[in-house]
Amino acid sequence: MVSHTETDSGRAYAPTRVRRLTDFELTLPALVLLVLFFVVPVVILLMRSVTEPVPGLGNYVELLGSSTYLRIFTNTFLVSGLVTVVSLLIGFPVAWALAVMPGRAASIVFAILLLSMWTNLLARTYAWMVLLQRTGVINKVLIGLGLIDKPLPLVNNLTGVTIGMTYIMLPFIILPLYGVIKKIDPAILQAAALCGANRWQSLVRVLLPLAMPGLAAGALMVFVMSLGYFVTPALLGGTANMMLAELIAQFVQSLVNWGMGGAAALVLLVVTLALYAVQLRFFGTDRMGGR
Repeated sequence: MVSHTETDSGRAYAPTRVRRLTDFELTLPALVLLVLFFVVPVVILLMRSVTEPVPGLGNYVELLGSSTYLRIFTNTFLVSGLVTVVSLLIGFPVAWALAVMPGRAASIVFAILLLSMWTNLLARTYAWMVLLQRTGVINKVLIGLGLIDKPLPLVNNLTGVTIGMTYIMLPFIILPLYGVIKKIDPAILQAAALCGANRWQSLVRVLLPLAMPGLAAGALMVFVMSLGYFVTPALLGGTANMMLAELIAQFVQSLVNWGMGGAAALVLLVVTLALYAVQLRFFGTDRMGGR
């Protein structure tokens, strides 16, 4: 960059050259923050997982060799997978409706989605506890309609956890899907119809493949967030439905066992990074962004 400056008498100084910042210099502040607040804590946690209470891999052997802990791992993946599938089944039609509905109606739905995201997580979870309990609104409505004879057990079990977590995760799958579906040219679907495809064929063979990057991005986001969720499973589930985040909190807060807590946290981190790597391998960052 070259600049010229003038004196009061009108004479110009020699042009001065301003050095441009390199890409590394521009990203250096972000890299420093990432190292300080992510890499360093993870390394410390890793060190504690292999040094406390005694040096070695005993914490990992106990964590992965115990049937109790393996059941918690299994339950964590089961709940996360179930929440992801239900969120996809509900979120895809909502995202499609948002993409095709008029602007004013779409704005109202967007406002509802954002309001649900901005509402305190604990308040939303307690609201579901009130709605799902045996004397709650949902059971009373079902009994009043004659659909059931006695209240359904909807809390302190897998059903309650799935309902509560699906409600919380829906915006995180609707928004990526909406961004991808909105970029799909309607003429493509019209061309499929002109070629003889019915609505089901257009959905399965045209719309779903084009929306697959958004589906993958939203599914990964929901699944990974569900793996580390703590508040909703703790309040709507029970001891029989404990998830990994609850186990980590119990190790650290109740048992003060930082070694086991660090081992469990790092196992969760490795699984998360592996899932992200698989998605990048099959879709890449450009396709996940809908480009």
